[in-house]
Amino acid sequence: MQNQQDKFEYTYSAPTERERKEIVSIRRQYEDKPTTDGKLERLRRLDAIVKNRCMIISLTIGVIGCLIFGLGLACVLEFNRLALGLICGAVGAIVMIFAYPLHRFIYKKDKAKYGEEIIKLSQELLGE
Repeated sequence: MQNQQDKFEYTYSAPTERERKEIVSIRRQYEDKPTTDGKLERLRRLDAIVKNRCMIISLTIGVIGCLIFGLGLACVLEFNRLALGLICGAVGAIVMIFAYPLHRFIYKKDKAKYGEEIIKLSQELLGE
């Protein structure tokens, strides 16, 4: 006769289709990606460089300008420093105004720099 302690119980339940998709999605995030760099991946990366670099720089400049402008507002409203507040506000406004032209300048520069390679890769991928 066997003891209760000698028994082993195991319960298995298969994941549903929805759970399976979620598990696969999570697993893909942790798998090593192949080191081979395809043309499509290169095209995507170049496109991201052209679009994201100018956006990041111009947003950073715009936020800095907004913070300086806010400092000028605080100087005028809270600390009764009118001259300092006006100077900070004007500097902040000027910095914010130059954020968009800077965005366009960097975008055009990067587009000219990477455009030829992007067109060449896209033509190769389309078989033209």
